[in-house]
Amino acid sequence: MEFGLTQEQEQLREEVRRFAENEIAPVAGEYDREEKYPAEIVEKAAEMGLTGAHFPMEYGGVGYSTLEMALITEELFAVDPGIGLCVTSAGFGAEAIMEFGTEEQKEEYLRPIAEGEAVMGAAISEPHAGSDVSSISTTARKDGDEWVLNGSKMWITNGSVGDYFVVMCETDPDVGDRYTGFSQILVERDRDGFESEKITGKMGIRASDTAELRFDDVRVPEENLVGQRGMGFPQLMQFFDETRTMVAAQAVGIAKGAAERALEYAEEREQFGRSISEFQAIRHKLSEMHTRTEAARQLTYKSAWSVEHAEDDLTMLASMAKEFASDVATDVADEAVQIHGGAGFVDDFDVERLYRDSKITQIYEGTTEIQKNIVARELLGEGY
Repeated sequence: MEFGLTQEQEQLREEVRRFAENEIAPVAGEYDREEKYPAEIVEKAAEMGLTGAHFPMEYGGVGYSTLEMALITEELFAVDPGIGLCVTSAGFGAEAIMEFGTEEQKEEYLRPIAEGEAVMGAAISEPHAGSDVSSISTTARKDGDEWVLNGSKMWITNGSVGDYFVVMCETDPDVGDRYTGFSQILVERDRDGFESEKITGKMGIRASDTAELRFDDVRVPEENLVGQRGMGFPQLMQFFDETRTMVAAQAVGIAKGAAERALEYAEEREQFGRSISEFQAIRHKLSEMHTRTEAARQLTYKSAWSVEHAEDDLTMLASMAKEFASDVATDVADEAVQIHGGAGFVDDFDVERLYRDSKITQIYEGTTEIQKNIVARELLGEGY
């Protein structure tokens, strides 16, 4: 077994961290407080090849592996999860196009993201359908050579800044199987009947744009269908194997950032005439924080490796990684605040923001409870 990174991967990690420290760290607090999307930083990230970095080279990407995307994600989130998410999610939903889209779709929708000229999103969740994806009610009916969409989507990343979206719709309501009859359809923002409304007041990742989308007789051409009609649900399950691995990498990054800041603060802060890092209670905290972060990292890297090698246990590994790493992120961020004491309770220190940001990793792309259900299902050899 090979546990080490290549020289190129180590260089990638260093370059991304340097970008994050130079471009993101100085303004992270500002964008968080103002709940403002960092368009300028995303553009700079695109110049570095970080938006659409996993796209094939023929469509403007760099062709990075899933493991390399995990490295990028980890380093960005260690500095700031909110802006880090803006960079890594610029092509959110593009996996469906890469895997199932036509050549025309790949050329039209992937290249602008890689070049920093567009942002996209995946529109899945609805006001009454979060964890239960099969209960979505947004419909797309065929009318001649067009699809007509009606419904709404909730909690959509890039919802008010995205240029186009891969929308999960019910296209065949009369089929008997609960998991068929759904399709994914591309919808551009400038279509008549499309509206978005930004969601504010979020607990964390405030720089990242989140919105509600509404479709009122939105018409798109037949060729906007992604892949085969009625295969949206299995397409989405494959998508989740990859995105849950990336959420695990996000969580590892948050844990890493919190653990680093806690160690630095513990070495500098003095109480009772000595550094608090000399107290056994603090030393034990630091030890456990770094140990659990490394354990989460190794599970996440294995899941990322499995994506590339199409391992049979990929779905289980992705859910294991997301569940474990997100728990580690919230626990480590909590302990980082504790080590900072009162100073960690205000936004003068980054751990306050990391603490708030960590919680989302236990929620989006399937809650912790859903991940446990998936792992159990895979162990028992059950279907959806």
